[in-house]
Amino acid sequence: LQYLSGFGNEHASEDPRCPGALPEGQNNPQVCPYSLYAEQLSGSAFTCPRSTNKRSWLYRILPSVCHKPFQPLEEGHLTHNWDEVEPDPNQLRWKPFEIPKASQNKMDFVSGLHTLCGAGEPRGRSGIAVHVFVCNTSMLDRCFYNSDGDFLIVPQQGKLLITTEFGKLLVEPNEICVIQQGMRFSVEVFGESRGYVLEVYGAHFELPDLGPIGANGLANPRDFLVPVAWYEDRQVPGGYTVISKYQGKLFAAQQDFSPFNVVAWHGNYTPYKYNLDNFMVINAVAFDHADPSIFTVLTAKSTRPGVALADFVIFPPRWGVANNTFRPPYYHRNCMSEFMGLIRGHYEAKEEGFQPGGASLHSMMTPHGPDADCFEKASKAKLEPERVAEGTMAFMFESSFSMAVTKWGLKTSNRLDKNYYKCWEPLKSHFNPNCK
Repeated sequence: LQYLSGFGNEHASEDPRCPGALPEGQNNPQVCPYSLYAEQLSGSAFTCPRSTNKRSWLYRILPSVCHKPFQPLEEGHLTHNWDEVEPDPNQLRWKPFEIPKASQNKMDFVSGLHTLCGAGEPRGRSGIAVHVFVCNTSMLDRCFYNSDGDFLIVPQQGKLLITTEFGKLLVEPNEICVIQQGMRFSVEVFGESRGYVLEVYGAHFELPDLGPIGANGLANPRDFLVPVAWYEDRQVPGGYTVISKYQGKLFAAQQDFSPFNVVAWHGNYTPYKYNLDNFMVINAVAFDHADPSIFTVLTAKSTRPGVALADFVIFPPRWGVANNTFRPPYYHRNCMSEFMGLIRGHYEAKEEGFQPGGASLHSMMTPHGPDADCFEKASKAKLEPERVAEGTMAFMFESSFSMAVTKWGLKTSNRLDKNYYKCWEPLKSHFNPNCK
């Protein structure tokens, strides 16, 4: 597959089968080249400042308005009801989420979405949700779009071939992709697949400001990839299903053609992907820890300066060199919520119990930190330069929202590790008032 490079750039692309499909000098001529329809997809209010104004023009065989009325669709385990169960402030950890066998229960990306936790409300355009997806079959003559917000998709097992109105993206474990609000997409899988989704209502993801870091570092804009135009002129007499997530509910509409009929497009509102191996790590080289915010890949800002609706943070392989420092993550109580997942390897602070395909949630002001075994080893370790997290990729969805856990997450999934708290029980006092 081919891609265009750059985060938030103004891109232009046309399928090479139809050269000259993009109009010259204007967006919606009276008659478009190849007699295509012009359609604008807006990702921001028309009157947003130029720096935050997002829109793209799509030139398609038929406009997206050509469909039958939407009808309610069973949501399964997708929800934004945060009052299903009583709040739970405990440290929570989940074993790897189970992927059903295709022979027993065929499940595609949409039917395999399960909401784990979240906060806020899509109608008010402020909030987030964390989902996991487990699937074993491709979406056939079905596409999905989210009217409520953006999807940041983190595959953990199995690669995803995602067809969008803008073209195709191949997203493998250790890569991420963002499908922004309103963009139609379909997911093809190649076996049992699993991963995580961060949904944000009311804001788009952007690169964090670098401040004193300077002009370079963290996720570089050039490493974000955007698909090139690709179209299919395909009739579907049996009906093509367009699924909309709207105000937290699912709805389905039928049409008799493929929605991926965009011959050319231009604009700055696109889906994109990013390889986490390209992240340029910044770290402490003298003593103590830098705050984990130095590992932020993408942020969705709130209206409060410096406070995010959600940050996507990773903990990649790196060197640890700090002197006279307890090097693993320190014990901590946070005014933010911290949801963690593991793509591969062993997370340094909890090498046992926290597994790829599983997750943890440390809620606001709930204490957390390394388990007893990690503390004892790190307190006695010889402080030499060492590779940290080699072969590992953990990530965190950090949010200023106090997230509630769903009934599926606490009960129905049957993946909650009820013994998680025991990893701290062996911690013992080393206090000696006679020894400084």
